[in-house]
Amino acid sequence: MKRFLSITALCLFSVSLLAFSGFAQDYKGKGRVVGYVYDEQGNPLEGVTVKLFSHRAQGGFEVKTDGEGKWVAAWIRGGGWDVDFEKIGYAPKKIFIQVKEYGRNPEVKVNLKKVEGLVITDELKELLTEGNNLYNQGQYQEAISIYQKILGQFPDAYVINKNIGNAYFQLEDYDQAEEYYKKVLEKDPNNNEAKMLIGNCYVNRGENEKALEWYNQISFDDIDDPIVLYNIGTNYYNLGKYDDALRYYKKAVEIQPDFLDGLYQLGLAYLTTQRYQESIVAFEKYLQQDSESGRAEQVKNFLTFLKTKIK
Repeated sequence: MKRFLSITALCLFSVSLLAFSGFAQDYKGKGRVVGYVYDEQGNPLEGVTVKLFSHRAQGGFEVKTDGEGKWVAAWIRGGGWDVDFEKIGYAPKKIFIQVKEYGRNPEVKVNLKKVEGLVITDELKELLTEGNNLYNQGQYQEAISIYQKILGQFPDAYVINKNIGNAYFQLEDYDQAEEYYKKVLEKDPNNNEAKMLIGNCYVNRGENEKALEWYNQISFDDIDDPIVLYNIGTNYYNLGKYDDALRYYKKAVEIQPDFLDGLYQLGLAYLTTQRYQESIVAFEKYLQQDSESGRAEQVKNFLTFLKTKIK
């Protein structure tokens, strides 16, 4: 059976839609506005989508920033304008400006804040939804095609490489999965989830020592997913490193007290290391959650044996 680390789903952040006129360009006039977009450190941001919407004309258009973070809106009418700034990996921003048709307008300077994960713009959301639907239906090759299309159109959305890796993982092509997870690390070397997923590829290849090399790059305190903790603990268990395994199993069931697999393995690890009283406690907690299954019968047999050991 495939073991698969749980994956945090991508968050879809809604961004404001601008109502663009598809017919007469009523926003045309004699005004001109120049603006610059920077990151939080003051570095210019290229490729920011700048959407402008005229209140008077009830229409608008969009431009992109250049390598200096500069954008220009020329030949526009005066009055109030909404201006939206969007770039993958940054929180969207909306401002309001007053434009003069005659005379110089002040430069517009804004800073965008970098965010964790992927901020989904309206242009990207439709494709991502299509890819995710295909993935959920088990159509992994088709999902990969959509995800690759996203990367072609939105190169900054590097986190989509993780989606591609997940699809290859489901296809049991662990070499390809690892390759795409590493593409995430190229952009974000501290991405713990990508490291765990690479470790999981080695688990499914049967290379447990190599898997642990990846898992050990992640601080124990940073892992709060019981499935991840269980999987890492099981790798240690299979390698005969029982004390390390216990550390992960214990944290897994602390986070999720009704985690049956975790409680079972915790009891088994204690039994293996002859910590009989702790094993009894773990197995009794297991039976509080499951007393009827085939594994529950096995746990009852373990308890019968353990109670002869502590008399």
